Amino acid sequence: MSEMQTDAFWMPFTPNRTFKSAPRIVESAEGIYLTEKGGRQVIDATAGLWCSNAGHCRSEIAEAIYQQAKTLDYSSIFNFGHELGFEYSERLIKHTPDGLDHVFFGNSGSEAVESALKIALQYQRVRGKGTRTMFIGREKGYHGVNFGGISVGGIAPNYQGFGQPVKASHMRHTLDIGRNAFSRGLPEHGVELAEDLERLVAFHGADQIAAVIVEPFAGAGGVVLPPKGYLQRLREICDKHDLLLIFDEVISGWGRTGSAFAATEFGVTPDMITSAKGITNATVPLSAVFVSDEIYKTVMTAAPEGAVEFFHGYTYSAHPVACAAGMATLDIYEREGLLTRAAGEIGQYWENALHSLADLDNVIDVRNYGLVGAIELRAPQDLKGKYGAKVSGMAWEAGVMARGIGDALCMSPPLIIEKHEIDTIVDKLRGLISALV
Repeated sequence: MSEMQTDAFWMPFTPNRTFKSAPRIVESAEGIYLTEKGGRQVIDATAGLWCSNAGHCRSEIAEAIYQQAKTLDYSSIFNFGHELGFEYSERLIKHTPDGLDHVFFGNSGSEAVESALKIALQYQRVRGKGTRTMFIGREKGYHGVNFGGISVGGIAPNYQGFGQPVKASHMRHTLDIGRNAFSRGLPEHGVELAEDLERLVAFHGADQIAAVIVEPFAGAGGVVLPPKGYLQRLREICDKHDLLLIFDEVISGWGRTGSAFAATEFGVTPDMITSAKGITNATVPLSAVFVSDEIYKTVMTAAPEGAVEFFHGYTYSAHPVACAAGMATLDIYEREGLLTRAAGEIGQYWENALHSLADLDNVIDVRNYGLVGAIELRAPQDLKGKYGAKVSGMAWEAGVMARGIGDALCMSPPLIIEKHEIDTIVDKLRGLISALV
């Protein structure tokens, strides 16, 4: 076999020259394991990219994709439809919080966020509040890489080279290692950080703000969990000032926290939820915005009969093959109880296993909830803020795929993970972290 050529592929979010000098090539996957070219197995402790929640290469999903591609591979969704799109929508909303009963489809988390921001602007305009064109995001928040997403997101490198074309301001993040180090579950301290939203409302004026968008927990910002009462307080402030509240659950949705959505797990109902990744177990790109009855009815009734109510959508919205993958994914989630598994014994085992690393000198914090977690490392001075990337490369060589974010190793294993596999992850990480100098 000829040597693999790498130059043509411009890889995303990757130091291309470094990677191509020593490529890590995954050849196959099954369950929670990835297999490198050459046959070495690595435990996928990140479920791909927070997305392969039911594990890799589930035969039921592959068969559903195959059968659908043979039957109806594509049909335009503009002024046409297919039954699967409507059937799938009805199944999805059985898992959303009460009142979020309408689905707008896209193809990625970035597109879901873009759609939600546009829906918010449309809603404000048709109800006579057209001055409300600003959004409030949060530091360390990740909302994809479209122009709307990088504007409301709070990860500096994602927008510094491109600007923030959509009007946005940002609340403070909630990471407070000084007060909350080694919290189990939601941290005790920091509910007062929600009052930062009041400051921004006073500064900009409620009549300028369309919506507030936050992840229930920040994923790509380093697994930053909301302090107890924090999300409830955001909801109260939004209600007080007539602001929409959007939860970006592209990462936290579909069982990651122990409920179908973190909104349900944390007892706070937003006006919209964005979803992707685990919605199809990452097999075929698909995303959704779950929209409240109030927003949907307001937008629908504002347009004349026969007119397009919302000038937005994608060629591949509700793609039939993606819907088939999503239906098969829901079958697995429901049959195997995966949407609530992280709230049970396996989630508690994960918590205890991660926190067993707290005795290591190089570990300064452990954060966890459900089946997500982060190990914050004591970084050398010259590597502060980028130590996680270095150590994640070492973890890969040790047989564990973990994301390096800042100075943390972040993990979100497939929801099918078993106790002995958690033990293997933690044992490998203990050996690695103990050897760090």
